[in-house]
Amino acid sequence: MSKNENPFKSSHYTAVVSDFHLCEGQGEDKRSPYWKRYKTPEFFFDSEFRNFLSHITEEANGKPVELVLNGDIFDFDSCMVLPEDAPYGISWLEKKRGLYPQEPKSSFKIRAILRDHGEWVTALREFILNGNKVVFIIGNHDLELHFPLVQKDIVEFLELPEDLKSHIRFCAWFYISNGDTLIEHGNQYDPYCLAHTPITPLIKKFNRVEVRVPFGNLATRYMINGMGFFNPHVDSNYIMSAKQYIQFFLKYVWKAQPLLLLTWFWGAAVTLFQAFVDLLRPALKDPLTIEDRIEDIAYKSNATPRMVREMKELAVHPAAFNPILIAQELWLDRAIIVGVVFFLIFQVFAYINLVFNLSLFYMFIPLAFFIPFFIFYSKAFKSMVHKYKEPDERILTVTSQITRVKRIVYGHTHVYRHEYIGSVEHLNSGTWSPAFLDVECTQAFGEKTYVWLKPGENKERTAELRAFEEGTSKMLHGKRRSVEREMEDARARYEAL
Repeated sequence: MSKNENPFKSSHYTAVVSDFHLCEGQGEDKRSPYWKRYKTPEFFFDSEFRNFLSHITEEANGKPVELVLNGDIFDFDSCMVLPEDAPYGISWLEKKRGLYPQEPKSSFKIRAILRDHGEWVTALREFILNGNKVVFIIGNHDLELHFPLVQKDIVEFLELPEDLKSHIRFCAWFYISNGDTLIEHGNQYDPYCLAHTPITPLIKKFNRVEVRVPFGNLATRYMINGMGFFNPHVDSNYIMSAKQYIQFFLKYVWKAQPLLLLTWFWGAAVTLFQAFVDLLRPALKDPLTIEDRIEDIAYKSNATPRMVREMKELAVHPAAFNPILIAQELWLDRAIIVGVVFFLIFQVFAYINLVFNLSLFYMFIPLAFFIPFFIFYSKAFKSMVHKYKEPDERILTVTSQITRVKRIVYGHTHVYRHEYIGSVEHLNSGTWSPAFLDVECTQAFGEKTYVWLKPGENKERTAELRAFEEGTSKMLHGKRRSVEREMEDARARYEAL
């Protein structure tokens, strides 16, 4: 099909969903039945996805539907499966924390995910066979979709006839639906999770090519993957008070992972080092083909090359360029301060003990004076992880001007929204991820939400925020609360259990 024959140029009905975080199935761990319980097939929602596709097909009254999978549909960062007879080398770090983002290894991961989600694949295949279209927008957790081989694997698993393979499309980071709605995952405005160069996302490490992975995703790979009692899809699982951490440790972690602090420390150190070093590596690009790349992104996104260049310039500055800030976010600074203080006090005590025979008890006197200063320092630092996750009014306004739309749909934050900011209608499609407030996965967090675009009375499309449950959907009112407020409510519900 030529580029002039663009089946994605117009659409009457569009459904936008995001943040599925599909991953390989996790078997029961011998250390604890709650270790990564959220990844077990018990909590797969493949059958619900099938029912969802049937529902929106009925809603469209026989007309084709455009399904936009708006980023983080696959979670390559949480995928820990390893090949038995690999034709490539696997380092000790990969065995502990998952394969590197290299094309053959990413191909293995996507095939493992799709095999474990056979019903999801079958449902999507039937949806396309019925004449509907599917758009994959790449988010921060599925950056490995940039590899052509990974995209080919997905198309092969769908087993589509040749004439329908053109009904599936992969977009680099945004998509304009029907000329009236910009759909973007939204991670480009989050300094912890943005793709630094989405036009040229690959970097070269020695003799291998990898996708450049942002700091937030490296934290998932090297920290969360080794701390299986913490659910990465809802922050209340690992943002707790000191008392809650102690209770959590004694109840779940003590017997299964007594050296959790050591696991956290080396994982945080690797994250800090890898995030900073990767940003210093230049993007892998060919000046002879860069314009072809921009034109291809523009065509698949229903945009113009100028829009692509301007959208790229809106991205924020990566937080990983500030190693001190990253160390603070990872609590490495506090760990280093405590280590240095203990070392200095011990050295002074050892020196004094050469002259005076003192009890070890006296070491705790200077430590007691140190504790108030440490608490003051810890409370003085305010984490910025959530502050940038919802694009502000300036971003919305400029993005609207660039793409010539009045409606923008994001994902990424896992918090559904529908509101007007200035002249721009802003929606967030929320999440379908296996998010639970407790490690035992008995208290689900959030609803399975989506954005539904349909023709209005004056031929202009209207947008609705909906929640899907038990084969039907209901309208949701706009959500104007901040992410911080959302997490405060989540923590309050968790404490009330």
